[in-house]
Amino acid sequence: MSEYKLDKWDLSELTKDPKSPAFQKQIHEIEALAKKFEKIKTKLDPKMSSKKFMDILHNVEEISEKMSRIGGYASLSYSADTQSDEATSLITKMSKLGSEISNKILFFDLWWKTQIDDKNAKRLIKDSGELSEYLNHKRLFAKYALSEPEEKIINTLDVTGISALVKLYDKMTSAYQYKMKTGGKIKKMTREEIINFIRSTNPKIRETAYKTILTKYTENKGVIGEIYQNIVLNWKDEGIEIRGYDSPISMRNIGNDVDDKTIESLLTVCRKNSPIFQKFFLHKAKMLKMKKLRRYDLYAPAAANIKEKNYQYDKSVRLVFESLRRFSPKLEEYAKKVFNEKHVDSSIRPGKRDGAFCSTLTPKITPYVLVNFTGKTRDVFTLAHELGHAVHSQTAQDRSILVQDAPLPLAETASTFSELLLYDNLSDKISSNEKKIMLSEKIDDLYATIMRQAFFTIFEVAAHEQIGQGTTIEKISNTYLQNLKEQFGNSVIISDDFAIEWSCIPHFYHTPFYCYAYSFGNLLALSLFQRYKKEGSSFVPSYLSILEAGGAKKPEKLLAEYGFDIGSQKFWQEGFDYVQNQVKALSALN
Repeated sequence: MSEYKLDKWDLSELTKDPKSPAFQKQIHEIEALAKKFEKIKTKLDPKMSSKKFMDILHNVEEISEKMSRIGGYASLSYSADTQSDEATSLITKMSKLGSEISNKILFFDLWWKTQIDDKNAKRLIKDSGELSEYLNHKRLFAKYALSEPEEKIINTLDVTGISALVKLYDKMTSAYQYKMKTGGKIKKMTREEIINFIRSTNPKIRETAYKTILTKYTENKGVIGEIYQNIVLNWKDEGIEIRGYDSPISMRNIGNDVDDKTIESLLTVCRKNSPIFQKFFLHKAKMLKMKKLRRYDLYAPAAANIKEKNYQYDKSVRLVFESLRRFSPKLEEYAKKVFNEKHVDSSIRPGKRDGAFCSTLTPKITPYVLVNFTGKTRDVFTLAHELGHAVHSQTAQDRSILVQDAPLPLAETASTFSELLLYDNLSDKISSNEKKIMLSEKIDDLYATIMRQAFFTIFEVAAHEQIGQGTTIEKISNTYLQNLKEQFGNSVIISDDFAIEWSCIPHFYHTPFYCYAYSFGNLLALSLFQRYKKEGSSFVPSYLSILEAGGAKKPEKLLAEYGFDIGSQKFWQEGFDYVQNQVKALSALN
């Protein structure tokens, strides 16, 4: 049995060499297909046969598959070495090509949304098999879509408008230089480097790390606040005034293919359950021998006096496999495939991007996983998380590329579920001290991915409303501070410098109302896990069927088939019942 070693991934399945004639041939093939596709424009007819319509969709699939292969190569090469001029140049070239191809086939998308009558649309949807929900979802946008010339104007102006504002925010904030005193010396650091110190065992260092970041954003609040206000106004002007959506968040909900009612239920239940995490933070203060946590101490290691266990890479990989196998051997097979095909990049080296991700390019290619493995407990769970994404994609690999990916709110289901399986497996094998560290870190993560994200969204709803009515940066910051105070109640001391923290959250700028997808995905996985604990192995086929659906069904419809009513508050409460049990379990260990 060979040992799993830290290594780079092998991208040769996508292309052997981007400088080769073969790669140029791949590009020419896509351009030729897009050019051929443009000729369909004159033949579009609402009364066309279902076969002719499906042939057009198969052309879209073919173009998407081929573009995804070479675009994916560029993106993965860049992630593996962000300092490479060659990789940077290639990703720019492929982005431009992707944009050109999208514009060439845009007419079909608009025709389907706006120019075909309901009777013929229903007829074609009825005969489209697994693509019926995809086509139905696109039709939802019909009443919000504009004419082709208007859509092209918006696309063109976005490049120098909203996209330029987002780029400006990124450019400004990534250029911030921070100075922080560590080990008696003042050092220049990036934000990523400073963020590591918020998990320091030293309270003073944690406070200094936060203050260093927040001070920089406070100094620049005039400009970054103005950028945010303009992004929000653009969202309102285009979405509400021009397209006619009901509310700012409704635009995101329709894009995610979920009902407004479902998201209202989710946010209401999150708000109602904030005392569960407040109780955890009061308990964590005792573990840290503090009267009360300050907001600076939120992610402090709760067991600073206990030495953290280090995990070897080979053992970590096998632990994840074992956890998946205990649930379903099929899932273990999918996870092993990612390693057997050398689709994992796990070693740490200069130039490689931070963090972790799983990239699914097409249903025909095993997903690629990137992690930066250092041997910490957190790294083992990250590995389980990303392999969960890879398992999800492969379970849905028989789907069309147009519906393989689950909609955003369902996208975190398998990844979080895999972490829960790993925790379940590990908790039988570790000492009570190790369990204390793991459980505390786990609840920290549940707070960060559920409660914090839900309150981010609650803040965004208020901020969009205030900016729409005309407001100041001070008032937005005050709204954020009140949001924190509601979240933490009396469990955590909130200092006024955190009022500006909202401006440090890139999602607010890049993708308004994105954050609730984390709360949704994590609570859904917790509810599914609760069901598994009750039903045992008889639950496995239902879970696999949910993953197999990919994005072929609307979330409410898909989950209703298995007895889950995600529009009800009762469903979301099940996830919080699990969190509450974990908080009680941690209290019992002390």
